[in-house]
Amino acid sequence: MAAEQRLRSVNFWSGVVVLCLTIAGALVGIYQLNEVLTDEQQVPLAELSVQGELHYTASEEVRQALTAEPLGSFFTADVDDLRRRVEQLPWVQKVSIRKVWPDKLSVYVTEHKPVAMWNGDRLINQHQEVFRADITRADSSLPQLFGPENAVKETWEEFNRVQQMLEVNGFQIRALRLTERFAVNVVLAQGIEIKLGREATLERIKRFIDVFPSIVEHEKSKNNEIDTVDLRYDTGAAVAWREAKSES
Repeated sequence: MAAEQRLRSVNFWSGVVVLCLTIAGALVGIYQLNEVLTDEQQVPLAELSVQGELHYTASEEVRQALTAEPLGSFFTADVDDLRRRVEQLPWVQKVSIRKVWPDKLSVYVTEHKPVAMWNGDRLINQHQEVFRADITRADSSLPQLFGPENAVKETWEEFNRVQQMLEVNGFQIRALRLTERFAVNVVLAQGIEIKLGREATLERIKRFIDVFPSIVEHEKSKNNEIDTVDLRYDTGAAVAWREAKSES
C-alpha cells in the first residue's frame, strides 16, 4: 500500500514537472516568436508602393513622410499612424494604406482638387473644404472667392449660380465677394466690377446683360473704360468710369 502511494506521488509530481516544462517551453517559444515578428530586420516592410493621381505631390514626398520615423515591422506597423503622416502633406486630402504579405506597404493617395482661391491665401477643393497649400502651384485662372470664414459653401454656391448665368452671355468671373451681410460683388475677367447687393441677384444680372451693349457704346464714344456697374437699384444701373489707358 505504501509503495503504491509513493508511486502515485512520483507520477503526480512527474506530471507537474512535465506540465511546468511544457508551459515554460511554450512561453519561451511565444517570446521568441514575438521577437521575430516585431523585429524590423526579421519581417521588414521592404517594399513601398505609392499610387493615385498625383499632380501636386511627388511620390518621393509621400515616401519621406512615411519614413521620417520608423515604420515598424510588417506586424507592428500602425496603419492609422502611417496614414496620418501622409495626410499632413499640404496637397493630400485622403490616404488609404494596407499591408500586403509578406513585406509590402501599399499607399493610395487622393489629392485636393482646387476649384477656387479662398480669401487670398488658401484654396477650396472639390468638396468645398478649405485647405492651405502653395497657391502659386495652382492654376492662375482659378476664381478668387472672398467671404466669411463660416460661409465657404454659401460663397461657392453663389459663385456657381452667378457664373452659370453670366457665362451663357460670354462673361467670366475673375472674383466674387460675399460680405458679412451676404451682399454680392463680382469682378469680371475684363476688370469690370458689378455690385449686385443682397436681393434679386439673378434679376440684376439679367438687367446688366440687357444694358451692357448700351454701356459699351457709351464707353467707345467717351474713350473711357467701365470701372463699376452698380445694380443695387429697382431699375437701371449706375456706371463709374476710369480713364482709358493710352497705348504707347
